[in-house]
Amino acid sequence: MIKLNARELRTQEPDGEEVKKLKKNPIYIICDSVLDTYNVGAIFRLADAAAVTKVYLCGQTETPPNPKIKKASISTWKWVEWEYAETAVSAISKIKSQISNLKVVCVEQDKKSIAFKDFKPDFPLAIIVGNESFGLSKEILSVCDEIVELPMYGINRSLNVMVSCGIVLYRILEFL
Repeated sequence: MIKLNARELRTQEPDGEEVKKLKKNPIYIICDSVLDTYNVGAIFRLADAAAVTKVYLCGQTETPPNPKIKKASISTWKWVEWEYAETAVSAISKIKSQISNLKVVCVEQDKKSIAFKDFKPDFPLAIIVGNESFGLSKEILSVCDEIVELPMYGINRSLNVMVSCGIVLYRILEFL
């Protein structure tokens, strides 16, 4: 197993050509009012690791440059393509206007959700994660194609938004 030290973890910023050559996966992450800047930074890091096409930061989500996002993302926000949208619904509309057959999946606990183990993704795909305290709004849930829910076996009934996003994203990557 490779053990990296702190310096090795923080890669040099890639040049523009290296970023252009990277094959992006047909996946978008939409953050709807994710308030913790460390979660936002970690989602950028996750987006880089999974080579997602783009991250949308919506609503009250803080945007780069922000010192906490920079620190948590280890500067990946500089080369992961991202955009701010006023609402998650407007982000979905924008992506759908550019890409046909986009599937929109919300990660949320809801009466209409399906168990994540039963989810079979289609691509291109947008994953929406929401506010740490209140989750996703009814409006967003009403415009998504599916709602998936991660099983909770303990006493706590929720996971950190970035952790949930990571679990869902890496499972989805298995279908590419």
